[in-house]
Amino acid sequence: MESFFKLNVEQRETTGNSAARSLRRSGKVPANYYYKGESNQNLSIDKKTLHKAIQSGQQVFEMELDGNVIYVTFKAAQYHPVTEEIMHVDLLRVRRDVKMKFSIPLNLVGDSIGANEGGIVSQTATTIELECFPTNVPDSIDLDISNLELNGSLTASDIDLPEDTELVSAEDTTIAVCAPPTTEVETETADEDESDESTDTPASDTESDAQKSGEAEDASSEKNEGESNNEEASSD
Repeated sequence: MESFFKLNVEQRETTGNSAARSLRRSGKVPANYYYKGESNQNLSIDKKTLHKAIQSGQQVFEMELDGNVIYVTFKAAQYHPVTEEIMHVDLLRVRRDVKMKFSIPLNLVGDSIGANEGGIVSQTATTIELECFPTNVPDSIDLDISNLELNGSLTASDIDLPEDTELVSAEDTTIAVCAPPTTEVETETADEDESDESTDTPASDTESDAQKSGEAEDASSEKNEGESNNEEASSD
């Protein structure tokens, strides 16, 4: 039988912002328990225990309530906007014999054919939605990318799912792609083109400046020549 992380919870008699702040100062986190057909219950969980539960990687947890051992999952959690500490959690009871939907982390494993040819592998989805029994929730799912070719892709339909597990995400959901590398030759060519453009522009400006300078010198010579002729005419 699978072992579940145990949450130590207590009944919470008082509610409201003031009571919640007091509870947090004592090292506990306010929680609400939900289950269809039952009344919601106000609970508190030890903060350290809650952090360990989250870090365990499990999605289903064991706890004792009203003398009965039950199993719950985190329905929602509220975090402090600055410190990112957990402020409140909602617990939803699960039935071990009823399948539920879970979001499972994805891992890429293996060396792809395309990467060995110089391609770059990118993971486009980090989680996948699955439906399974709460007692059989995988911590993560591995996707073998060994056959991923250059310019190729792998989708959710390429995942080998565990027994009694069904895919909820669309089968054509892209998980990984292998793109061709950007060659250094192309980069150098682009740099050379930019360099040529920057060189051509000043040259054009230089020619224009030289032309203007020449025109100015011609105009100055004509003016001096005209003044000289006028002086000779006055002398005569």
